[in-house]
This record gives sequence, structure tokens and C-alpha cells, in this order.
Amino acid sequence: MLLRVATFNIRNDTDRYGERKELLAAAFAGLRADVAALQEVRLSGERQDDLLMAAAPAHGYRGFDARYGKWKEYGLAITVATGEVLAHEQLVLSHNRVAQRVLLALPGQRTFWLANTHLHHVPSEPGVRAEQARALAEWLADAPAADGIVVLGDFNGGPGEPAYAAMAAAGYRSAHVEANGAEPPRTWPSGLQAPTMDRDGEPACVDFIWLRGALRATAASLAANEPAPHDATLYPSDHFAVVADLEVG
Repeated sequence: MLLRVATFNIRNDTDRYGERKELLAAAFAGLRADVAALQEVRLSGERQDDLLMAAAPAHGYRGFDARYGKWKEYGLAITVATGEVLAHEQLVLSHNRVAQRVLLALPGQRTFWLANTHLHHVPSEPGVRAEQARALAEWLADAPAADGIVVLGDFNGGPGEPAYAAMAAAGYRSAHVEANGAEPPRTWPSGLQAPTMDRDGEPACVDFIWLRGALRATAASLAANEPAPHDATLYPSDHFAVVADLEVG
């Protein structure tokens, strides 16, 4: 069977959110993901995970969230539209970051851990991201046995960073590399222009889908990577989404 997974940093409710809100909802629905990992999600008031799941009602998504250590109204969310979720757990990382994982049971008595994270953002501190990636890998290594693991998220650093090397050293394979032979040139910034836009760092591929175990990426691509028809400076988010079709077993 095939499992479609996606990772998408949705840039919370800043950067012209009122203008891009409908564009973001349509982009999420267009992912057609069985499992989507979201970062920078508003989790209070008008929750963005609820908004996005409602944009794709036919999928019947269930949502699971994890809040950042310092900014409790924001955090991560995993949305699941297939299988049975047997567990949802969280890991506190340094620098007010967090990771979450769900244990997903699929037909054929196969189980998979799907993890979501958003690593430290300061460009000049790759060592912090490497420490967080190692902590994440160790946490998943200690999890109850499953047929495979998928790690999704915004690593805030490119393939040349030690966090990327830490994931590879822990036995993970990039879905985009497995399907296409290389990472995309960039997943951030998208081209969204806004007074509050993030200008720290150089354009890079910072969003990844990592695989381990009985999973193989048959396709991987960018999504949510087109501007609004009427405005070339307006995108769903300041990140592109990364989507992968995985062959299970």
C-alpha cells in the first residue's frame, strides 16, 4: 500500500495571514496527505489545525498537537486521515522546542511511528540543532518496536548542517533524495513578501521527510509552492511543503 505524508511550516498567523488564509487552506487540501506534519501552528482561538482539517472534510482528519515551551498558544500538529492512532507522545527539546510522535496502525498489522519537529532557528547555532536532532533520534530509537519510522519537520538548516548528518548517522534516509537523487534547491523562503517576514539565513532546503525501516519513497515533491494568481508576492506560507508517497512494506 501507499502512504502519502507531508511536512509544512505554515507560518502561524503572521505575514499577511488575513490575505493568505484561504490560499493556505486550499494548499493544505491540495496535499491530499494521509498524514501531515505542521509547524508554527496557532493552537488557541481560531486554531489553524482545525481550519486546515476542515478544508479537506472528505479526509476525516484527526489532529494531535504539541505546544512550544515558551509560546503556549503556538506549536506543532499532526493530522491523520488513515489507520488507527495507538499512541501520541511528546518530547521536550532545548530552547523551547518540542517534538511529537504518533504510533499509526495500518492494515496488515503494520505499525509506524510518525514524528514531527521544528528545530532551533538561529542560523549561527547549528550545534543546537544537531543536539536536538540527536535527542530526537535517541527518543525514537527507544520507542516500542514498529515496522518503520517517518520523521517530518522544519530543521531550520540545510543538508550541509550537522543536524542533517546526525539523522543520516542514525540510519534515516531522506525521502526526497531516495525518490529524486537530491534534495530540492530550497523550501524556504517561498517568495512571500511581508513587513514581518523572516530574513535570517540564506535560502535553503530546510524541510525534510526522513525514513527508516519498511518504507520506500516512490515519489517526492514540493507543494504549496505557487503564488496567488493575482499577486506574485503572496504565497500560502513562507515555506513550501514537502510531500512524499511511501510504499509500505
